[in-house]
Amino acid sequence: MDNWDEIRTAYHVAQRGTVSGAADTLGVHHATVIRHIDALEARLGVKLFQRHARGYTATEAGEDLMRVAQATDDQLSQLEGRIKGRGNDVSGELVVTSLGGFSRFLTPILTDFQLEHPDLTVRFLTGDRVFRLEYGEAHVAIRAGSSPEQPDNVEQVLSPMKVALYASRSYIERHGKPDSEADLVNHRFVAHDNADSRAPFYGWLKDAVPRENVVFRSTSDRAINSAIRRGAGLGFVTLHYAREYPELEMILPPREEWSVHLRLVTHVDLHRTTKVQAFLKFLKERAKLWPGT
Repeated sequence: MDNWDEIRTAYHVAQRGTVSGAADTLGVHHATVIRHIDALEARLGVKLFQRHARGYTATEAGEDLMRVAQATDDQLSQLEGRIKGRGNDVSGELVVTSLGGFSRFLTPILTDFQLEHPDLTVRFLTGDRVFRLEYGEAHVAIRAGSSPEQPDNVEQVLSPMKVALYASRSYIERHGKPDSEADLVNHRFVAHDNADSRAPFYGWLKDAVPRENVVFRSTSDRAINSAIRRGAGLGFVTLHYAREYPELEMILPPREEWSVHLRLVTHVDLHRTTKVQAFLKFLKERAKLWPGT
């Protein structure tokens, strides 16, 4: 296609459903949007949109074109992110991704890093989806455990986060404390909904107590931590987390096999950039202050 501007305009009209909405997104006059749509339809010889009182709706041909346009727009955005990451100063965007459960201790670090570099915009992406570093979706990924990565990624080990078994004071008031490790079978637990979770402490728990003892189960680390604090049962939390909540009492101390081993992952194309190196150094220094490290 000779004119990407026309296709991009049509893509935004399909997304927003109106000429004015697309014009606002693109920062152009609405007459420019109409001219692009008319020219594109004339060149292709088909109608890409049905016009109606509420705006524009893509035809079947329009939807086909929009799928290609979206893929192209996504790839260009990813390329832009990778190019921006190659600057020689700490500015522009820094995109960091991790599981949502790590946000509690990463957010203060990211905030302080941004305060030190006011020309920087930090984007912190969390969730279960694995963002693709090779496509420029993120500059730095913080991941747990050991899983195969792309050959062009650079991996570094971050300080492990120590984990212990805790109970809240409200739970202890109702059910007492275990007399020993063998007494755990007489207590209630909070844990992940997946009994085969790869977290090492959940593997230990699976062998230590019957599954029916896990009376509160969730796929959300935030929900699990909250349920432990509110007394639903015994549960595993990091020392970093427990330090902030005096109502939590340690039942079993940390064990090396329970530790959460974090990895810093970057793509080789961006690993040596000033921005990424500055953040990695900052994060490693702050990780030294984590409890138990």
